[in-house]
Amino acid sequence: MVGRCVVYRKFGDPQSVLTVEKRNIAPLSEEDVLIRMNLMPINPSDLIPIRGAYAHRTTLPAVPGYEGVGVIEEVGANGSKASKALIGKRVLPLRGDGTWQDYVKIKKERLIFVPDEIDDDSAAQMYINPLTAWVVCKEKLCLKPENVVIINAAGSVLGKIFAQLSLLIGFTLIAVVRREESKKELLELGATFVIDEYEESFVDQVMAITAGKGADVAIDSIGGEKGDRLAGCVRTHGKFVAIGLLSGKQVDWAHHSKRLQTGMFHLRHWNQQVSLSHWHRVYNELLSIVANQRLILPNLGDRYSLSDVNQAVKQAEPFTSRYGKVVLCASTT
Repeated sequence: MVGRCVVYRKFGDPQSVLTVEKRNIAPLSEEDVLIRMNLMPINPSDLIPIRGAYAHRTTLPAVPGYEGVGVIEEVGANGSKASKALIGKRVLPLRGDGTWQDYVKIKKERLIFVPDEIDDDSAAQMYINPLTAWVVCKEKLCLKPENVVIINAAGSVLGKIFAQLSLLIGFTLIAVVRREESKKELLELGATFVIDEYEESFVDQVMAITAGKGADVAIDSIGGEKGDRLAGCVRTHGKFVAIGLLSGKQVDWAHHSKRLQTGMFHLRHWNQQVSLSHWHRVYNELLSIVANQRLILPNLGDRYSLSDVNQAVKQAEPFTSRYGKVVLCASTT
């Protein structure tokens, strides 16, 4: 069997270094399954390794892509009748090979099965943003209804997920946005307050909302000056967690650690630290709230064939579109 895959053999601008190649699919071991991919979203985190940010842990040539949904095409040789019954099931091919290819091979023990109630658009983006938000809220911060949380970059998909989780868990969410049109949607999704990051009275507004105490927790996706400003809205001994670095600059960790409990959250590190059984349990919790429509993920945007990956990447950056994530489709039909 032959399949296409997106490959980079050197680090650099994704539009320049990504190529599409055909490869023979190696025989499966008894514990392997082969997944025929359907949809693979393009995220900022997919492109960061291509540019060489993690060169020390990236073996070239490499296939990019963290997210996607597909269907089990084959099971490993000598697979049991139960294993063969898996053929045709929709799954998320996570923690295996890069997803930007026609076929992805992973171990059976890592399969995440997609409930019928979840459509492909939602399933394809069930990893980076939803899992990050869920684990940060439930495990990293152990948020309770009495907590006041402030986040920046709240107009993003991730910010909208946090807004919905604030309603689900019950905590008060102060969402910081840069676009006026994001305010109404965030309030409808569950945010308690929405403030403009360009307002000079930014910190004063937070203090007024919290009766002078400040927020209990800040979740920073930007870093740099905007992250520093967010930290200034948190009460002494409160928590400041960085989950992204959209500005490309670090906050003043030395300064903030004198007054706050500070830390970072990386989904990759969490994956490595937890047991496989715990990983499955958390994922099943997340799948359940999406299947029950207690967490709604946005529709995906423009679709491109794998063969048109360079055009797709150009369309996707700089990730400011209001029309959904650009997505790659393995199917040529």
